[in-house]
Amino acid sequence: MSYQQPHAQQPELSDKSKVVAGVLQILLGGLGVGRFYTGHIGMGIAQLLTCGGLGVWSLIDGILFLTSNDRTDAQGRLLRG
Repeated sequence: MSYQQPHAQQPELSDKSKVVAGVLQILLGGLGVGRFYTGHIGMGIAQLLTCGGLGVWSLIDGILFLTSNDRTDAQGRLLRG
């Protein structure tokens, strides 16, 4: 008897780009722009109030946006590459 795996469903992709989010986050992360772009309003406000965690949080966040393949928008859809 042979076991066949069901076809893996492709995850739904966002209309937002992880490259754009990453670059915005690195350049304007102190204002939370990368998070606002992806629809994460609460995180954007937190970054705005803390100046992006004094730049450290926004820099790390921007690098993660650019290098990670599992970042999502506010609706839980994967960001496009």
